[in-house]
Amino acid sequence: MKRQRNRGRVVAAALAAMCAVAVLPGGAHAADPGAYAFDPDAKKVQGAAANVEASELDEGVPYRSTIRPGEKLYYRVALDDVSNAYVSAVAVPGGSGPAAYGDGIEVSLRETDDTRCSWERAVFGSGEYARPVTAYAYRTIEEGATSCQESGQYDVLVERETKDASDTRAWDLELRFLREPRLKNASAMPTEAPESWPSATPQPLTGTQRKRAGGSGYSEATSLENGRWQDTVAPGQTRFYRVPVGWGQQLHATAVLSNSTGTAKEFVGSALTLSLANPAQGFVSDAALAYSGGPASASLRPLPPVAYRNRYDSSTQVSAMRFAGWYYLAVSLSPKLKESYGSGPIPYELSVQVKNRAGESPYEGDAGVFGVTDQDREVARKGQNAEQAAKSGPMKVVAAAGIGTGTVLVLGLGAWTLLARRRAAAPAAASGVPGPGTPRGR
Repeated sequence: MKRQRNRGRVVAAALAAMCAVAVLPGGAHAADPGAYAFDPDAKKVQGAAANVEASELDEGVPYRSTIRPGEKLYYRVALDDVSNAYVSAVAVPGGSGPAAYGDGIEVSLRETDDTRCSWERAVFGSGEYARPVTAYAYRTIEEGATSCQESGQYDVLVERETKDASDTRAWDLELRFLREPRLKNASAMPTEAPESWPSATPQPLTGTQRKRAGGSGYSEATSLENGRWQDTVAPGQTRFYRVPVGWGQQLHATAVLSNSTGTAKEFVGSALTLSLANPAQGFVSDAALAYSGGPASASLRPLPPVAYRNRYDSSTQVSAMRFAGWYYLAVSLSPKLKESYGSGPIPYELSVQVKNRAGESPYEGDAGVFGVTDQDREVARKGQNAEQAAKSGPMKVVAAAGIGTGTVLVLGLGAWTLLARRRAAAPAAASGVPGPGTPRGR
């Protein structure tokens, strides 16, 4: 019995060592809690002042760049004549200091003759403090359209507006270029915006509140399912989460900032901002709350269920709900709270509700980031971010952790060799004869 227990311990220890190395998170959160965590696979790219000198972005590859006040930087993408395409830019200021109302970036996608296909601005708004904000531009194939429909080179222009002339800090950019999958039956798809959709505010969730720490960037966004989630956020910090939302499903989200445990009661407008981005990291909607030391809440306005036809609506919050996938929630706390409430983190609750049963994908084959799978829902249940989810797959653990097959074999053979030696040594010890590999006495 004792030998069996020892044998189990040897094997368990070896397997634990293998698994510990294989599933090591590899820095799931940034060292500085206020710092933005860029995608670890992001490639450096430099924007060009002249469009003909622009570097080309590859589909599905994250990029990292920088932009200074007043700069207009060009990048380039190659488009076919059948795919809808999206290019997003996350602007990451160097700090969380004050910002003017209109400070931010504008992203546009253009033909090389400067014909603009679409554009979107990302600004800090009434919060007037710098924090990560995102915007996207897109080219959609539409029957009867006369511009931005041909295959070829297209320009991506990112422009930064900063009203304070003394602000010379460079901002980081995280860029992505994605193509939407082809439709199974394009002729059967609606070509008009929805006339109506359920816009009632759902009843508040009840049940046990659970803790789940948010990430420090889109690539680290912590997965959530329906429920009440507790976390903390410090002044000047942004926490990121992601929620799988399928076709026909409707997302509701509310953030509730806890009361201060001190005696301060100073009023801070737009103290907390709750924002939502779609799977292409295009802005959807946001909400802000004012704070005077007591509990306060902010809810996103009711959003339409995810539907392909939403893209034809003139409202940003409707048109951005155009495809299924991971939707990103960001919770930002104003640095102004430091003055009265200190620099320590404040607890808050993030309530998430996804209504309706998910419908069928309209795309051919694998929808990629524009779809929700059963595995995605399991990842949300476990609360994993993208990196952790990739490493936890049964056949991906070793590869994702950067361990070669040879290393695993060595670990495994070492464990079995040790086990074999123990098994051989046991009867030998009982008879007084040294077993294989057993040191002999002098």
